Amino acid sequence: MSNKVLVLGATGTVGRPVVKELLKRSEKVKAASRSGQPVEGAEGVVFDYAKPETFASAFDGVDRAYVLLASGYVNAKELLLPVIEAAASRKVKVVFQSVFGVDADDSIPYRQVEIALEKLGTPYVILRPNWFSDNFQTYWKAGIDHGQIAVPAAEGKSSFIDARDIAESAVAALTSSAFDNKAFNLTGPQAHSYAEAAAILSEVLGKQIGYTAMEDAPFIELLTGAGVPEDYATFLTSIFYPVREGWTATVTPDVETLTGKAPRSLKTYAQDNRAHLAA
Repeated sequence: MSNKVLVLGATGTVGRPVVKELLKRSEKVKAASRSGQPVEGAEGVVFDYAKPETFASAFDGVDRAYVLLASGYVNAKELLLPVIEAAASRKVKVVFQSVFGVDADDSIPYRQVEIALEKLGTPYVILRPNWFSDNFQTYWKAGIDHGQIAVPAAEGKSSFIDARDIAESAVAALTSSAFDNKAFNLTGPQAHSYAEAAAILSEVLGKQIGYTAMEDAPFIELLTGAGVPEDYATFLTSIFYPVREGWTATVTPDVETLTGKAPRSLKTYAQDNRAHLAA
């Protein structure tokens, strides 16, 4: 009988800690990536969203899968629907990492993937994380290095969530049937504006970090100038609209419901990742 978990995006910000946490629980794990290399000691398998011929070997012998779309892609529906259909055809339980707020509008591509998953008949759990705390050491790291975070968020707030809390929520959903066929909106314990986040980072890092509220067009130019493809730069810019409108300021108890403990604060994230942020 199958008793193995497939983790997509296994080398990424959430995928890698999901693999590590599953292994801690003595689960058998298949770590999927384009390279197919082992991850954290887990078996590696080649997987490419755009190459359905890689799906069969990835799903072979698994009964559960953590499905997410790695960063850098904008065509979520086109790439994810075949993946969840492949899982469902094999009766594989799907824990799907969606996006915070998509349940507000059924026309949003991620929401359409959720709806398809709900109708496919295989067990599922939908996780919708808010903006990652970890973005400060990836997307916004250059700004921190130069002492100025510049994004088109205006004064909007987000309840930033630590990737470790997303991973632990995912593992809870993957290793229990108690949460099956439900959706969870994952947030940190408090909402912060980017100015407030900059102040927290300043305190932890011992250096002054400011915040500049940019307009959309200059932000796209900034990203493309740094080598981000224009379509992805435009996508990243567009998802700040919900921040400006206040929609990402919600705080939910869902991380604690899944994991049994409160989510980490933005300050805790910064303290635990101080070396990465300061490097």
